[in-house]
Amino acid sequence: MQFRIGIDLGGTNIKAGIVNENYEILLEKSIPTLVKRSADEVIRDMAALVRSLIQEAGIGMQTVLGAGVGSPGTVDAKKGIVVYSNNFGWEDIRLGECLSAALHMPVRVSNDANCAALGEVRAGAARKYANCVLLTLGTGVGSGIVIDGHIFEGAHAGGAELGHTSLVADGEECTCGRRGCLEAYVSATALIRDTRRAAGADPASMIWRFCNGDLERVNGRTVFDASAAGDDCARGVVDRYIRYLGEGIVNAVNLFRPDIVLLGGGVCKQGEILTKPLNAYVGRHCFAGDKGFIPEIGIAGLENSAGIIGAAALILADTEGVAF
Repeated sequence: MQFRIGIDLGGTNIKAGIVNENYEILLEKSIPTLVKRSADEVIRDMAALVRSLIQEAGIGMQTVLGAGVGSPGTVDAKKGIVVYSNNFGWEDIRLGECLSAALHMPVRVSNDANCAALGEVRAGAARKYANCVLLTLGTGVGSGIVIDGHIFEGAHAGGAELGHTSLVADGEECTCGRRGCLEAYVSATALIRDTRRAAGADPASMIWRFCNGDLERVNGRTVFDASAAGDDCARGVVDRYIRYLGEGIVNAVNLFRPDIVLLGGGVCKQGEILTKPLNAYVGRHCFAGDKGFIPEIGIAGLENSAGIIGAAALILADTEGVAF
């Protein structure tokens, strides 16, 4: 049997796993990232983590075809370079080359959301499909696009960033420096901001009760809890959030017309409270309406495993480019 290593490089932890031909993680370990360190130190620890995994699993280096890495930031996947990662303070880091030299095996690198999308197609909620769009709704909004079973990254680094497509011209300020990006309206950060604003304008709102009178304690669940309890103010926030997210999904569907659209991240724990109205919204607003194909909007299934499985799937089974 042959194996691949999948590495999910995060701002808090580096997670790595040994993945078999059935996309199952046989063994997984993690270590703190400690992002304030140099790239060389982080890469050294990544290599040590991989070696310890292989040793603990007892599989032998000769059975490992290579390692894939999902990294945050702008990634040149063809060259294995992290062009820019704000959280890490990295610029033009030759991650693939350096890690390959340390491990003496092929290494491929892609954006972390791309890897999560590929993981869902290989082994998760999109495993029946070859075409998928994934939106991760967290501190920011990441996106991964898989077309014909392969990650679509654009011709050059920095493509396929749906979170930074324009939703509202001159709208809310985004972390990228522009205004009106999708991320500025549908990230968990944006939802928390809008919840605090709404509660601040409505002292009678039940939002106050669900955050124990302290708006600093508002999280991505607060407004949904208050809405479920019948609060009109909270319901307005939820309705606006779903409308903005629906518009972003409609844009993605009109561009790529995938088999399925998946949502990941903490906000998605709301399940059908999100997906039911989103499916209805997308069905009403997609170009050509019910005369065209309308993909299902669902919830990603692999959670924290998606990045590892997808990163491992970057390593191809043969020189003809057929993924395992």
